[in-house]
Amino acid sequence: KDFADESIITTALRESEEEIGLPSDHIDVIGTMPEYLTVSGYRVTPVVALVAPPQAYRPDPFEVADIFEVPLSFLMNPANHEVRVWHSDEGSRRFYAIPYADRFIWGATAGMLRNLYHLLKA
Repeated sequence: KDFADESIITTALRESEEEIGLPSDHIDVIGTMPEYLTVSGYRVTPVVALVAPPQAYRPDPFEVADIFEVPLSFLMNPANHEVRVWHSDEGSRRFYAIPYADRFIWGATAGMLRNLYHLLKA
C-alpha cells in the first residue's frame, strides 16, 4: 500500500492504470486475499478483480516486461500447478510454477495464484 492512497484496493487500481494502462472503471474489484510474504521479505496483499475483455493494455516498459492472459479454468486446475526446485550455491529452494503455452508463471505470482485456487476450492 502506498500511504498516499486510502486503501490497498485504491493502490491496486492506481498501479493497474500506471503500470498496464488499465483504467479503474474497467475493473470490478471482488476483494482482497490474505497477505502473501515473498521469499525476499515483501508483504503483498493480492487484490482480486474481474476485467471485461477485450482490453488494450499499455504496459509501462520500466515496470512491466510483458502482459498475457490465462483462462481462470487453467489457473484453477491443480494439474497445472508444479513444484520446481532451484539450486544455487546457497542451497536449494522450492517454488510453485504454472507453465502456460510458451509462458512460465513462477515464484510469488504462482504462489498467490495457488492461494487463490485454495480459497476458491474451499
